[in-house]
Amino acid sequence: MSDIKRIGVLTSGGDAPGMNAAIRAVARAAAYHKITCLGIHRGYNGLINGDVVELDARSVNGIISQGGTMLYTARCPEFMTKEGQQKAAATCRYLGLDGLIAIGGDGTFRGALELSHLGVPTVGIPGSIDNDIACSQYSIGFDTACNTALDCVDKLRDTMQSHERCSIVEVMGHRAGHLALYVGVACGATAILVPEKEVDIKRDIIEPIRVARINKRSHFIIITAEGVNMTQEIADAVKEETGVDTRVTILGHIQRGGSPTARDRVTASRMGHQAVETLLSGRTGRVICVKASEIFDMDIDEALAMQRGIQEAMYDTATVLSV
Repeated sequence: MSDIKRIGVLTSGGDAPGMNAAIRAVARAAAYHKITCLGIHRGYNGLINGDVVELDARSVNGIISQGGTMLYTARCPEFMTKEGQQKAAATCRYLGLDGLIAIGGDGTFRGALELSHLGVPTVGIPGSIDNDIACSQYSIGFDTACNTALDCVDKLRDTMQSHERCSIVEVMGHRAGHLALYVGVACGATAILVPEKEVDIKRDIIEPIRVARINKRSHFIIITAEGVNMTQEIADAVKEETGVDTRVTILGHIQRGGSPTARDRVTASRMGHQAVETLLSGRTGRVICVKASEIFDMDIDEALAMQRGIQEAMYDTATVLSV
């Protein structure tokens, strides 16, 4: 443990509620072990350019309840090059960093892996509202995003019911439908569309609406992930095939914001603490994961090689309960 005197922490890629809680945990755990903690602004871009601020226990007061990330986040094309990675590693040496904690998704972890190969001890913490990081059952921000989307859908339902309409609600998820699936089950959607499943509009949407109308339902909620990329086409088909007045709502970046839920705050706090302990133990090139409420770390190479599909049991539940 005496070898670790100074560490850095950054957030990279898309922001997620709970990232601030993770930053706070890293800074507080470092302070507990009498380690200097530097916050790196704007992800790997800030690392290349040495844009840092010292984080002590007091400087992170109050951020546990804040959405977004106090360190800001940005994508960095320069870091995708070997020259950029070498610059970042050189900055780590210049700043005297004995370890780096990177909070984000798969792209963030790939960056951390490259720095590890260049001699910088690294640990990744999964933060993504898509919950698509295969090595961990849960990533920071997912629960808050689900609740934000659900609150919006519940409000939409009131006007859909009043006007006997169908509402097509697009939630985030370019390549993963976990958010759409969870929100769809939670709101009792008539149909749920995810990128992992081939979409047949007549089978997956028109037929469920037809059955629902036979069962005396007069309004309908369809949840689709943005990666399906058929939102307006679906709305037009519903209007044409059923005659039901149809509206499209794209929730967009509202899902990324807001005060994190208790689950995200607690998970982020535990992961941040574990990340510091992992560095102190001498392990590098690791990702902090959660499985069955247990926090552990695993090799980044192994983590990046894993693939995560949609939960078939959850999808079956959604199908059965939509009848």
